[in-house]
Amino acid sequence: MKDRRWLILAVVGVAQLMVVLDATIVNIALPSAQAELGFSDDARQWVVTAYALAFGSLLLLGGRLSDLFGRKRAFLAGATGFALASALGGAAGSFAMLVTARAVQGVFAALLAPAALSVVSRTFTDPHERGKAFGVYGAIAGGGGAAGLLLGGVLTEYASWRACLYVNLGFALPAALAGLALLRTEAAAPRPRIDVPGVATASAGLFALVYGFSKAETAGWGATITLSCLAAGAALLVAFVLVERRVAGPLLPLRVVLDRDRGGAYLAVAMCGAGMFGVFVFLTYYLQQTLDFSPVEAGAAFLPMTACLVVAAGLAGRALTPRIGPKPVIAVGMLLAATGMIMITGLGVGSSYAPDVLPALCVLGLGMGLTMATAMGTATLGVRAADAGVASAMVNTGQQVGGSIGTAVLSTLASTAATDYVHGKVPSDAVLAQAAVHGYTTAFWISAGIFAAGAILAGALVRPGVPVAGPAASPAFAH
Repeated sequence: MKDRRWLILAVVGVAQLMVVLDATIVNIALPSAQAELGFSDDARQWVVTAYALAFGSLLLLGGRLSDLFGRKRAFLAGATGFALASALGGAAGSFAMLVTARAVQGVFAALLAPAALSVVSRTFTDPHERGKAFGVYGAIAGGGGAAGLLLGGVLTEYASWRACLYVNLGFALPAALAGLALLRTEAAAPRPRIDVPGVATASAGLFALVYGFSKAETAGWGATITLSCLAAGAALLVAFVLVERRVAGPLLPLRVVLDRDRGGAYLAVAMCGAGMFGVFVFLTYYLQQTLDFSPVEAGAAFLPMTACLVVAAGLAGRALTPRIGPKPVIAVGMLLAATGMIMITGLGVGSSYAPDVLPALCVLGLGMGLTMATAMGTATLGVRAADAGVASAMVNTGQQVGGSIGTAVLSTLASTAATDYVHGKVPSDAVLAQAAVHGYTTAFWISAGIFAAGAILAGALVRPGVPVAGPAASPAFAH
């Protein structure tokens, strides 16, 4: 039986990797897709945004459906639907078809991701085994984005942009077949009911928030559409909290997020998501535009960071958190990540990869590995079986919303810094190159601040000591 637990971890790990990969794998393929399908630069962002909007806004609903109808059903439906949507996107003959497929991918990812994480949470209850499991899972969640950049570059350069979508079939279908054999079919909750007002306010609020931040990146913070969406998102989320306090069967029982340890862990995941975009987005630009790396070389440049992340996540899960508790591990992890970001604020036009970028990436990887593995394990520890799906969904929601906020804020500040640098200077290739790097390093400084603030806030919320799991888990493996 215990051997089967690790098979289950492998299966849900593959599914989670696919979901994380798809947030970045298409980015490098976009120019090729644009050239073939003939859509405009303004429309290009929707290939990425459609996935993020559907995924981010429906995660809580996906988590609750997993609780109500069973994790196995949700996992199988999510994996199968994701595969079909990926096949549709790979065969897309028009921009509309591609964007629709990406949105449908997001819908099924919102069902699949919480189900996968809640399976891990409910399967591994022994502290030692749980630490190992979340070390692996945290490494996938933290390093999958970098892996997506590399895989997207390889597939686009040596195959086709369509392969970046078709490749999901190689993840989703085997995961679904293995899940069918390994996972236990759970009895549905008695008289499953959906909290319709909660679904409406949460989904609409998260959609407005993620869309508002995406518009801030392209239209500016002062644009009417940006301000309207952010205000509407905030108002809807306040309404959601009020609804959840009164409704009989809430979409998100407030006890899940009001626990100090879980609240601190969710905050750590969100701030890690926001800070990580300073690495993936702007360092990718720096490597390709300033150091003239090819897409494949730029993706490969992140591999040392991923390796360090995997090592640190394993160390956190197996050795550190079970002995000293999550509080110091999360705080030290985020401080290490802040240090790594500060190390790359000194990059210039004449810098090079090995002496100037590589050491910082390794420190960043260590910091994010400690943080992600520990925060994910803490966020789902001791949750009632009936709340495991929605508690897991909150982890993904934090990462998704944090990433959206980080992208918008950092993009705006980097663009403003680059524009200010050029002001009053005679435009030339050298000046423009310096301005671009100045924008990137500004984003790195802000990312460092985000990680440092996360260390302080999460460290203040999470209680000291080694937490004890509450209710016993219901095994997710087949008998």
